[in-house]
Amino acid sequence: MIVTAVERERGRRRVKLYLDGQFALALGRELAAEQGVHPGRTMTAAELAALVEAEARRSAMDSALRLLSHRPRSEQELRDRLRRKDFQAGVIEATLRRLGELGYVDDEAFARFWAEARQASRPQSGRLLAAELRRRGVSPETAQDATQSISDEEVAYGLAQRRLPALRTLAYRTFRERLGRYLMSRGFSYEVARGTIDRCWAEISPETGESATN
Repeated sequence: MIVTAVERERGRRRVKLYLDGQFALALGRELAAEQGVHPGRTMTAAELAALVEAEARRSAMDSALRLLSHRPRSEQELRDRLRRKDFQAGVIEATLRRLGELGYVDDEAFARFWAEARQASRPQSGRLLAAELRRRGVSPETAQDATQSISDEEVAYGLAQRRLPALRTLAYRTFRERLGRYLMSRGFSYEVARGTIDRCWAEISPETGESATN
């Protein structure tokens, strides 16, 4: 096979490769230059297959780096996204290995980042956060390590404080039911929710004049 043309794609950093006058594939400009692809070159079937594989890996790496430019991701998240783009399993695993070598994929670092970001934007129980990390492909051990420092009691209390302005005029029973539902929706256990309710009610009960036993 003879390379009969190498045409630049307008507005993209890719070229179109033609063999024996027929379009063969599109590939990155840098890869084409690196592999010495130019008109007049003779190319064997094995060389073409290797070029197709190299282009797939380049494209998969570019896709993964674009995803990582938005936020860190777990290895499983990246694997799933690359599968959706129809990359072959071997290409995906090679890409993930290289990203790991470069330090761009690290599930422990991702889990710490996710836990910190979540607790800053939408606080929840350590149990719920660990489950969320596991759904993102993080191992149970890594999820546990990333969330073990979270104090459910303090997080629940902080969330309750945000709700108190809208609840402090309520009777105890309604106060307990509404705050309890809210805290349990954030993954806190009954015990933590009840302790938080009692703590908050003790702070505002002098204002209401109503005790928890009323």
